[in-house]
Amino acid sequence: MESIKYIYWQDQDHWLGYLQDYPDYWTQGESLEDLQTHLRDLYLDLISGKVPEVRKLAELTLQ
Repeated sequence: MESIKYIYWQDQDHWLGYLQDYPDYWTQGESLEDLQTHLRDLYLDLISGKVPEVRKLAELTLQ
């Protein structure tokens, strides 16, 4: 089973979050489970090409 890391927090009555590799694309849910559902949908949209010009987080090794 594939997994992806995400950042989340509760803001009053809503849960907010984004996928760690895609920090520019936030979503929200009414519960943590609802947020996870939206994050899964967002991931599928991002990797399928439905979202144009997707920006992604990367790491550069300095020597």
